[in-house]
Amino acid sequence: MAVRPILRWPDRRLRTPAADVEAVTDEVRAVWTDMIDTMEAMPGVGLAAVQIGVMQRLAVVDASDKRGQAVRMANPEVLHASIEPRDHDEASPCLPGVSAKIARPRAVTVRFLNESGEIEERDFVGLWATSVQHQIDHLAGRMYFDRLSKVKRDMLLRRAKKGG
Repeated sequence: MAVRPILRWPDRRLRTPAADVEAVTDEVRAVWTDMIDTMEAMPGVGLAAVQIGVMQRLAVVDASDKRGQAVRMANPEVLHASIEPRDHDEASPCLPGVSAKIARPRAVTVRFLNESGEIEERDFVGLWATSVQHQIDHLAGRMYFDRLSKVKRDMLLRRAKKGG
């Protein structure tokens, strides 16, 4: 329905944990639709509601090759994570022009409220798993660069300030 503006680091809302969603309503579904439009316009493989200034635990992820496969999640939480890590170059439209290699579990099982308002558990692997974990971090007030050492994080933030 609409591409929404993305918050830019260091907006304090990016450090604020989002509120749980009580129920999946038409209003929540409309936010998800805007999030998908915004994600497609970036283009990206996921978006958390806090990135567009909506302080609710909502996320969308679409790591499919052909797109149009977005998973809509409310209150996502990781129930199980694989021991095997996967490195991926992560970035965020909140901090444009920079990225960093982040190691996360290669596969996760996530519980969330789906678009029907039902509790769903789903396994995500590879880029899907990386993106889901990245969005869950956003919903907790964390950025991907928080997973870096202080030296690497400071270098990344300096590079971002200079414009990438």
